[in-house]
Amino acid sequence: MKLCIQCDFAHGAYDPVIAPEFHSISKAAVAMNANPLKTLRVSRYQIPPHNLIPNTSIQHHPLLIYHSAFPSFASATSIESHLRQMGVVTPQWRYTMYSTTHFHSSSHEVLAISNGRAKLCFGGEENPQSVEPVVEKGDVIVVAAGVGHRLLEDLEGGFEMVGSYPTGKQWDMCYGREAEREKIEAIRDLKWFDRDPVYGHEGPVLNAS
Repeated sequence: MKLCIQCDFAHGAYDPVIAPEFHSISKAAVAMNANPLKTLRVSRYQIPPHNLIPNTSIQHHPLLIYHSAFPSFASATSIESHLRQMGVVTPQWRYTMYSTTHFHSSSHEVLAISNGRAKLCFGGEENPQSVEPVVEKGDVIVVAAGVGHRLLEDLEGGFEMVGSYPTGKQWDMCYGREAEREKIEAIRDLKWFDRDPVYGHEGPVLNAS
């Protein structure tokens, strides 16, 4: 079953008690480029497997969309700088999303929208329980390993993302083919995030299950 949960941090849906030493990370996030965590709205999706695309069925970490994590005026350079300062992921490219469904088996992925608006597909376009959100500049998508994704439509032209991966990890390309079964099985052993790539010691990725 596909599950979507809307979390509004501004209205108390997520109100953790934060140790004093963690406040510096949150304030740093605000002082640099990210919008405050308390204003963040998050969409979470559990997507069942489809054919040989495992989606969220292996580790059960949801697809996460941080809506307006960065202000609309944030540049790709400033987003990359912020992510590097958080020290959780390393930016590796700027590009649009491929129009062929694919997934990664060797790493989780963080996609920060740095320009434009687009309609994307997660889960496989032939999957009746796929997710097709419209994302825009400032949004951040956390794509767990195994989740199929592709571009459906660039709505404004010039759609661009900053693609980042946990420090030390390299991404691969899988398409749900029979020869990829061993790679798919290896997803079970991938470590999840122990800090949020945008907000550090607090943030949605730490409650992603």
